[in-house]
Amino acid sequence: MGERHERGSFRRHLATVGFVAAGALILSTGTAVAEPTEDEVRGKIEKLEEEHAKLAEKYNQAQEDHEAAKEKLEDLREDQQDTEDRIDSMRDDIVDLANAAYTNADYSSPAYLLSASGPEDALRQAADLGYLSESQSNTLEQYLEEKDELEDLTAEAADVEEEAKDKLDEAEEAKDKAEEKIQEQEDILADLTAEEAAAATSGVNNGTGGTSYTGNASGDAAVALDFIYAQIGDSYSMGANGPDVWDCSSLVQAAWAEAGVSLPRTTYDQVNAGTPVSWDAMQPGDLIFFYGGPDHVGMYVGNGRMVHASTSSKPVMEVELSGYYQSNFHSAVRP
Repeated sequence: MGERHERGSFRRHLATVGFVAAGALILSTGTAVAEPTEDEVRGKIEKLEEEHAKLAEKYNQAQEDHEAAKEKLEDLREDQQDTEDRIDSMRDDIVDLANAAYTNADYSSPAYLLSASGPEDALRQAADLGYLSESQSNTLEQYLEEKDELEDLTAEAADVEEEAKDKLDEAEEAKDKAEEKIQEQEDILADLTAEEAAAATSGVNNGTGGTSYTGNASGDAAVALDFIYAQIGDSYSMGANGPDVWDCSSLVQAAWAEAGVSLPRTTYDQVNAGTPVSWDAMQPGDLIFFYGGPDHVGMYVGNGRMVHASTSSKPVMEVELSGYYQSNFHSAVRP
């Protein structure tokens, strides 16, 4: 009874998030709230696991988009500088040409009637009226094209810089929310006995360790499997890229990179980076995806098992592909 009393905060927490059995038990002393069942607790853990996976992969994609925007911005700024350098190299000739067109204007000509407002304006009008030589017109045209290019690059760079900032904000928001899901799981499990915690996480990342792959895969798949088994026990962290800390998609990416096969960084792209295979046709080395995004990935290792970097605060591990994973199966591909 004391142990149950100590777990009262957990019971009240579950009541607030909706895990209250239908109805209430009417006792002689009043109304009591029914305790959550084992299935209800496990359902809450599984839901948090899925929500974390979605947020973790949203974080990865936002980080990828942020990095891509930063690289694009750097390229744009290099183009801006190159364009500015070309304009500077032409500026003296253009100024001389413009001043000549302005100061030597025939005030009885149509150019005067157009009321040029300054040297460059006079130069444009002189070109329009055919007063410049072909060489002078070509010089002017190139100069004006470079100025237009610089203006376009400057505007595009401003847009891309804003995009990069937005993507970074999006990534940080997703990371904060995902960490809340982990904390919520930990709070629930902390209020359970060891037996209750084991039941609540049954089929959800309660795997075993290992040191090397002993199956009969060959070729690139064998190389990838040897690599991923060597990482069992490594830590999980959202957005990590190794060599000792991973997230789900960076782990399988690195494993197949060891075999010389290049995979994209996120599950959203990895799911299209191979030949689709069905659940029953999976072979060791295949990538197996979960949830609707898909938002999580592991590597099938045979015998109904996979190795993955957990979508919670657990290490890289080998797990049984139980009913939980099959019920959340999205697809599988063979790189």
